[in-house]
Amino acid sequence: MPCGRGTAGGVNAWGHCEGDQKKQEIERRGSHQCKRCQQTVAPAYRGAAAINVSVANKPLRQLTEEALDSYFETLNGHNPGELYSLVIGEVEQPLLKAVLEYTEGNQSRAADILGINRGTLRKKLKTYGLIT
Repeated sequence: MPCGRGTAGGVNAWGHCEGDQKKQEIERRGSHQCKRCQQTVAPAYRGAAAINVSVANKPLRQLTEEALDSYFETLNGHNPGELYSLVIGEVEQPLLKAVLEYTEGNQSRAADILGINRGTLRKKLKTYGLIT
């Protein structure tokens, strides 16, 4: 993750320390090194583009594939049960938590960022015990 030491002390929606780049320049350049924290970052595009994470700068897609390969190797020929729910739960809960922290608990902003309805967000937050 970027260092969060931007001019306003935070990280903008494109994963950069605030003040580093304008949205248009980020979209034009794609993955590059953050001037403040010196980490490789990539804008989070909707669609097939990868979201780089700090684990050896591997795309989230590659990390997921590696984790699933490892999971299947440990099954020793047994069939997995409810794999879809397992994977979604492992990814969705930290995603919701991170976005909620980013928005300082503002559920309307979090829902907008996630591209889902606020009611759907509340239901998911309750499912994962992130709100009461």
